[in-house]
Order: sequence, then C-alpha cells, then structure tokens
Amino acid sequence: MSPTFTSFSERNYRIFYAGSLVSNVGTWMGRVAQDWLVLTELTNNSSQALGIVTGLQFLPFLLLAPWAGAIADRYPKQRILLITQTLLLVTSLALAALVLTDVATLWQVYAIALVQGVITAVDNPARQTFVSEMVPQDKLANAVALNSASFNLGRLIGPGVAGLMIAAVGTGWTLLVNVGTFAFVIVALALLRTAELMPAPLTRGRGAIREGIRYVKNRPDIQVVMLLVFVLGTFGMNFQVTTALMATLEFHKGPTEYGILGSIMAIGSLTAALLSARRANPRLRTLLFSLAGFTLSTTAAALAPTYTLFALALIPTGLSALTALTTANAMVQLRTDPLVRGRVMALYMAIFMGGTPIGAPIIGWIGEVWGPRWTIAIGPIAVGITLIVVLWWLARQENVRVSYESQRSPRITIETTPVRDIVTEPAPEAAR
Repeated sequence: MSPTFTSFSERNYRIFYAGSLVSNVGTWMGRVAQDWLVLTELTNNSSQALGIVTGLQFLPFLLLAPWAGAIADRYPKQRILLITQTLLLVTSLALAALVLTDVATLWQVYAIALVQGVITAVDNPARQTFVSEMVPQDKLANAVALNSASFNLGRLIGPGVAGLMIAAVGTGWTLLVNVGTFAFVIVALALLRTAELMPAPLTRGRGAIREGIRYVKNRPDIQVVMLLVFVLGTFGMNFQVTTALMATLEFHKGPTEYGILGSIMAIGSLTAALLSARRANPRLRTLLFSLAGFTLSTTAAALAPTYTLFALALIPTGLSALTALTTANAMVQLRTDPLVRGRVMALYMAIFMGGTPIGAPIIGWIGEVWGPRWTIAIGPIAVGITLIVVLWWLARQENVRVSYESQRSPRITIETTPVRDIVTEPAPEAAR
C-alpha cells in the first residue's frame, strides 16, 4: 500500500474515514448555507452579523476546553462521538426546519450556532484523539494527515455543491442535505469493532484538568506550537467570513461564485494534506516555513485586483495553511503522553478554534470600517509578526538545538523535561 494511505490497512479506520468524509461534505454545505442565510437573507450584507454567528460557534471551544478534554480522557470516545453526532444532527434539523418554514430569524441562528458550538467543543477532542485508538503509533501522523485530507475533500466538494443548490432550490433544502450526512458518521461509529480499538487508560478522580494544564506548562515545545496556532486561528483562518465578504462586497458575486471560492481553496488544502500524509515525523521547521508561505500568499489574496486572481491566490493559501495545521496537530499528538492526550488536544483546539470568537467579530468590524480586503490583510500581518517573535525567542533559548543532516534542511529541536508525575506515576484511580 502507498505510504500516503497506509492507515487504510486498519479496518476500523477505513470505516470511520468513509463516514466522516460524507459528513464533512455535508458540514461544509451547511456552513456555506448558514453564512449565505445570515449575510443575504436575514441581513443586508452585514459582515458584523456574520462575524458574530461565526464567533458564537467557536466561543465554547475557549470556555469549555478543560472540561471537554477531561471528558475525552475519562469516557470511551466512541460513545462520546455517537452522542455528539446525534445531537448535531438534531440541531441541524431544527435550523433547516426553521428556514424551510420561512420563520427563521437572526437570533434563532445565533442560538443554534451557540448550541452547536457547545456540542462540537465536546466532540472535537474526542474525535481528534480517537484516531490514536484506531491505528498504531507508527501510523498516527499518517492518520492525522488523512483526516485533514477528508476534511478538505469535504471542503473541496461541499461549498461548490452548496452554491449550486442554494441557487437552484434555496438555502433550506441545502441545510437539509447536511442533516442527512450526519447519519453516515453515526452508522460508521456503530459498525466499528470495539475489540480492535486500542484505547488509552481512562482517567478517574479529581485534578484531571489541572494535570493537563500542568503538563503543557512543562512543555515549551508544545507551547510554541500552540502560540503559532492561536495567531493563525484567530486572525488568519477566518475564511468563512473573509471569502463571503470578498465575493459579495468586493467582487459583487452570487452564491455560486462564493461557493466556488471554498472549493478552489480546498485544492491547495487537499494537496497539503496528502503531502503531509507521507511525513512520518512532523517537524517544527515545516510549521515555520508553511506559516511564512501563508503570510506571502494571503498578502497576495488581499491585494488581488480581480475575482479570478483572488481565487487563484487561495490555492497556495490553502496549501500553506493546511500544511501548518496538519503539522501542528500531529506534533502535539505524537509528543503528548496518551494519559493526557485528550486534555492536551482540548487545550490545543481551544487555542486554535477558541480564538475565533475574538478574531471573527474584530474582522467583521474591520470589514464594516475599512473594507473587505483588510479582513484578509490582518492575517498575514499578525502571523508575520508572530513568526519574527518566535524566531527571535528560539535564537535566545539554551534548550533549542539546530542541527544539519548532510545537505538537508536544518532540524530544530526544543529539548524538554518530561512531566513524570503525570506520565509515569499516575494516581491509582487514574490507571484503570
């Protein structure tokens, strides 16, 4: 089997991947339909309203991260995902019903976005770390990258299909299709062979949340990754808002052209995910170089004079952004002890996605005051400044080592001290 798809040799992973892929297509259709609903049907192209609904979806990631991570480490992840995916199906059905019956209001969309944000905050750390239970350690980086490929293949297909459906049959029916796709991942979860899973020991007792935070405090290598991901997620990864504003306000396009932008960007993202799947050992230099590429490509997108050039600039933007995110995700998972992986990944997702409630309303306000181009330009400015600060910090640290292997690129290593009281000496009740 090709090294790119080596995780597909595991039956459970194949089934889970197939269900997730269909669900990801529906999720992106739902996102495009929801944003179009807010931007054009419930408001008069209000970028602030779009920023608020996006922020509400991600606010729970920031507020609930410690508890969501503790849940992922304490209860069987397969059971958690069955519950969360069912709840997401129900809430998505409620939104579709409101739109189809022509009674939807902006506050209802806000409320459903917030409720789905709470559910997703619990779902995400369990789903991220569930991968490690379906594949052995030597295939984990590959599985993480293939998950990103699935997400972006959904992003490649979903927005374009959503744009065509909105133009043909309306927003409500597009939202209803998203509801149906949740059934695929629920069925996939039910078909998994529990005996073939490789679960980490479940934690019990008090202090689990504090242990996860203390673990990260003693890991500067993870802290650097989380800082870079926070800035990228807060100011650079708001394409749900920025592409909608550029399509409607700057280039005066309709739902089909807006949906196509998401699909075009996913070309780069999917390519990055497949390339990342071939890397067995994600490294910090890859993360730094990809963020530098993101800074350049998003600057080009912000300055693009035409819709076509803007769309083309989104390809390297998607490539560099997804390379950074896949590398960061795999670095954190591979470098974290299984006993605290759920809690650490919850903190990681809170830092990445929890910054959106801060960034999205700010970017929406920037769009109202300075125009849609600045909603994109703020991303490369923030990421570029952070890169300079991180490189300066790395150059001054005694525990950072840069080595060369023959003629290859430099390898950057941050030496750390293991957190022994968590990893090797768990409390008796945590060893179950």
